[in-house]
Order: sequence, then structure tokens, then C-alpha cells
Amino acid sequence: MTLSFGPERWRTTGIVLLVAASLVACGGKKRPPVLSGAGDASASTKAAPPAPEPADTRPDVDRLADEGALGSDTLAPADANTEGGPLADIHFDLDSSALGDAARQTLGQHAEWLKAHPTARVTVEGHCDERGTVDYNLALGEQRARSAREYLVGLGVAPDRLRPVSFGKEKPLDPASNEAAWARNRRAHFVVAG
Repeated sequence: MTLSFGPERWRTTGIVLLVAASLVACGGKKRPPVLSGAGDASASTKAAPPAPEPADTRPDVDRLADEGALGSDTLAPADANTEGGPLADIHFDLDSSALGDAARQTLGQHAEWLKAHPTARVTVEGHCDERGTVDYNLALGEQRARSAREYLVGLGVAPDRLRPVSFGKEKPLDPASNEAAWARNRRAHFVVAG
């Protein structure tokens, strides 16, 4: 006895497999809290994406155009970060995109520097520690980048000079797996281009 499947049977089997795959892909993902007011502003302030670059082999990371520090004529704040550049990183608490007092003070210095350098454009990178899912950390990284950007805009920096991007947990500053490393990796990093 031989079994044969007609076109109707194959179509039904395909639909069942598609529904099952969709349910598996969508289930169980925790979403970070949404910042109040961030949803309305985010749609109108998105800049056009950069021109396509060669594919990056790391998952869920968009390659940025060559954007470096403005050059040797810039003065770094006294607390400039270890990655170089004129603007220091700010840090966040676990599972939070809220700005602390130290972050606000640093962003105030950044706003002054940006006002003194009116041609500078900044990519505000949101980063997370290694804990949590890729999707959760990408969303939280974006909230961190937008939180820093909105604060700078509130201090008088033109919004079109600031581009938020999230790297989630994909580009750790410290690859160690401990509390000190996680604290260093929960940050917003500022990449300045002239």
C-alpha cells in the first residue's frame, strides 16, 4: 500500500507548520518598560538609515559608517571614557533607562561641548550588559540612547545632530561576566563625527 499526498494535503500541512513556527518565534519574550512620551517623538525624529555597508558577521548589529572623533583639535572632558572621543559615556542601573544625577551632569557637559562645536554630529549608542534576551536588550539599549538624546535636546542641542542607535548586548566594553563588567556595559556611548 502506498501513501500519496495531493495538493490539498500539502497545503494544509504547510499552513499547520507555518502557524506552529510563528507561535514558537513569538512566545515568551519579555519587553522592557516604555518611556513616557518616547513613542510620540520617536516616529517623527527618525533619521534616514545610512547607506548599506558590508554585512557584519555578528548577530543583530548594524554596521555604522566611519564615524570617529573630530580630531586632535577637540578637548575631552576630564572624565572622558576609555574608548576615546571627546564625550564620556554615561551609565544606567540594571533594567533601567532612567538618567541618574551623574549622567545628567555629564550630559550637561556634553551639551556645552556640542554648542561650542556646532558642526559636530553624534551617534548616541545604547548598550546593555549580557543578561537578558537579544530582543529585550536591543529595546532597552534604544530606550537608553533615546533617553540621553532627549535630555541633550532639552538642553538646547538640535535634534538632527543626535542619532540614537542600539547595540543591546552585542558590543560589550568589558567582556567579563561579573557585576563590575555589567555595570560598565550598561551605558550610552557617544560617537562624534565632524
